[in-house]
Amino acid sequence: MEKLNIGIIGAGRIGKIHADNIMRLPSAHVYAISDPYANDALREWASVRGIGVVSEDCEAWINDPQIHAVFICSPTDTHVPLIKKAAAAGKHIFCEKPISMSVAQTKEALEAVSKAGVKLQIGFNRRFDHNFRRVRELIDAGQIGEPHIVKITSRDPNPPSEDYIRSSGGIFMDMMIHDFDMARYVSRCEAEEIHAYGSVLIDSVFERCDDVDTAIVMIRFKNGAVAVIDNSRKAVYGYDQRVEVFGSGGSVAVTNDYPNTAEVHTAEGVRRDKPLHFFLERYNDAYIDETKQFITSIMEDRDVMVDGNDGLQAELMALAANLSLRLGRPVKLSETLELAAPNPILGG
Repeated sequence: MEKLNIGIIGAGRIGKIHADNIMRLPSAHVYAISDPYANDALREWASVRGIGVVSEDCEAWINDPQIHAVFICSPTDTHVPLIKKAAAAGKHIFCEKPISMSVAQTKEALEAVSKAGVKLQIGFNRRFDHNFRRVRELIDAGQIGEPHIVKITSRDPNPPSEDYIRSSGGIFMDMMIHDFDMARYVSRCEAEEIHAYGSVLIDSVFERCDDVDTAIVMIRFKNGAVAVIDNSRKAVYGYDQRVEVFGSGGSVAVTNDYPNTAEVHTAEGVRRDKPLHFFLERYNDAYIDETKQFITSIMEDRDVMVDGNDGLQAELMALAANLSLRLGRPVKLSETLELAAPNPILGG
């Protein structure tokens, strides 16, 4: 295979970002793109990039033998049906997070992928960030001994719209799910118990949407290590992304990325620019690198770096956090697995 042909499902912001990143790579080409709202503007956008097939539905091209892989960038409630459809068509799959908001549905999707023998990579792009990746490299090299405490801060510059909040699945499934994955990534261990706290301190819209805008989660891992994650939907000073891991032999910490390192020192004080504005700026290179890795895993028949089980485990942590917040007590991940019947809190 000299070049990987890719179809993209969903032509919103993230779908177009992936398309442009794919087009940067000489080993890949965007062959087709579909979106329910495909119009002349999308067709013009696609034409400029040499994307020959634009449709309202992936049915127009999903079984085309010239397409080797698909990127699923559509709303979360479409992920599982599309994963099943792509797997049945023999296509390798990249899917944005989360796979679904239901443990049962996610497991169905993973079974379909396993049965078809195709690759599935989940869009936890922060693993590919240069800062966080370096933390993991140092831990793997034994530089700080065994991890004992993980601290993760993730705060957005501004809250999302009400429409987004209502469909997001809540702060744990939409926002903190990245941090749950990062906690597993740097601790190198699975979570055992989660205790979540949350409040509405920024905007009453979150209360109307049965959500919170400010949250802290404490995690106990199976090896006894612990983690603390804090999230806020509004940090007035900008996008705040930090990680610290304390271990038996030392610690490692990474802070925010900035547009520059200039600091102005005057009689009034010391100031510098705010952190990079939001996730598209902060994680631009990470998005590119995760795409490269997915394509390389197919071309060279390697394992993907973020697989379906990684997606499932992060979802379980998010669901346990949601249940903990509602019940007001710690929740073991095993409790989410034991709830086999559909449940409005756990999503089934």
